[in-house]
Amino acid sequence: MSAAVASLPDRLGGAPDGKRSLRLWLRLLTCSTRIEQTVSQRLRDEFGSTLPRFDMLSALDRAGEAGLTMGEAAGMLMVSNGNVTGLAARLKADGLIEAMAGADRRVQRVRLTPLGQTRFAAMARAHERWIEALFADLTTTETDDLTRLLERAKRSLHATTYEELNG
Repeated sequence: MSAAVASLPDRLGGAPDGKRSLRLWLRLLTCSTRIEQTVSQRLRDEFGSTLPRFDMLSALDRAGEAGLTMGEAAGMLMVSNGNVTGLAARLKADGLIEAMAGADRRVQRVRLTPLGQTRFAAMARAHERWIEALFADLTTTETDDLTRLLERAKRSLHATTYEELNG
């Protein structure tokens, strides 16, 4: 066993090396959950908002003037169309997004309003500061290495889940 692995705290009760993947998954889950909880709390405290609202505004910001359909937004956010529709209704009521006229009345397309653009820009600046602070103890090299390794893990996950679904 390498020195790096041996120095990790063992919360799996002396689990053998075969549990490495489980240990990795638990570390990723812990980090992801902690980041999500921190960002969610700060969005509530500083903007009276939620992470799903921020995510929807972010997706619409990236889409620009073209906006998104509810289906496109649901796909980007990895949630159901029903969740996006309810979220969009609340964002519309707050004046942050608007429906766009379209050729097909069955397909609802929305985009940010000027107020939504301003509000999201402030939230995005704060979000970036929070994320930078959360990872401040990592060096540039460590951040780059971790990003590269997580990208590799993501490709592995996609390949494995694709094979399971289509194999």
